[in-house]
Amino acid sequence: MAGRKVVVTGAASRIAGLILQDLRERYDLVLLDVRTTNDTDETVEGVQIVDLLNKDRTAYRAHFRGADTVIHFGFVRTQDKDHIDQYFHNEMQNVQMAYNVYQAAWEENVRRVVMVSSNHAADYYEPLILDGQWDFVNPNDRALSDNFYGWAKEVYEHLGFVFAAGKLNGRPLDNVQIRIGGPRETDVRQAPLGDLRRMRRALAVYLSQRDMAQLFIKSIETEDIRDEFGVPFQIFYGISANTHAFWSIANARKIIGYEPQDNSETRFREAIDEHIRAASVKTKG
Repeated sequence: MAGRKVVVTGAASRIAGLILQDLRERYDLVLLDVRTTNDTDETVEGVQIVDLLNKDRTAYRAHFRGADTVIHFGFVRTQDKDHIDQYFHNEMQNVQMAYNVYQAAWEENVRRVVMVSSNHAADYYEPLILDGQWDFVNPNDRALSDNFYGWAKEVYEHLGFVFAAGKLNGRPLDNVQIRIGGPRETDVRQAPLGDLRRMRRALAVYLSQRDMAQLFIKSIETEDIRDEFGVPFQIFYGISANTHAFWSIANARKIIGYEPQDNSETRFREAIDEHIRAASVKTKG
């Protein structure tokens, strides 16, 4: 919408880059990151260098001033997750950054934060589903993860609810948590040929670029996102209309009118046939 100011943190990240052009065409963007180039060393136009880990929010609060929405893609990446102490420290930094973003947004009267969470916030259930011991995950189910990355995403969500409830600060801050699935075109093909378990996972979590853009835009523009108790807080899974899905997007359809256009079963039908044929040969062998 012309004139709607939207702050995008982590604007040079790969995930932000998937929808950045869609956002540029629709909003007045303020792009923030600790770097000005993306993962392929291309310059991302308009990015301003900001350290959102700085606990002194006066260093960057002005960027949030007058904004309608903040989309938070920013995070500290852990290269070696076998280094347990460093892994935990990095995720604690991510929690601190999420808090800084929420609080700065609240202080500057931003209407809404759209937080980029992850399916890993509830990834404990995924092996159970793939092994036939669990059926489905609803966004309102208890979030459980067995790793620090997913745990930090859980904390993002819990922090978001605290701000949405408004008890501590005296005024609620709208927020939407988007649990990104698999925003890649390569997962089905990269599964070992005939590995139907890996194939199913890839099909279930697929998120196309246009569906991702729609999900974020509707999460920004839908006026009323209050839950049944009046708290302006929602968790949406970021996937397309996948026949093989094991995460529910019913609430996104109902609350913000999300209408995904793509289905992994249709998009990757040739690859699916190849996997099934290969699996059949293995079974016969």
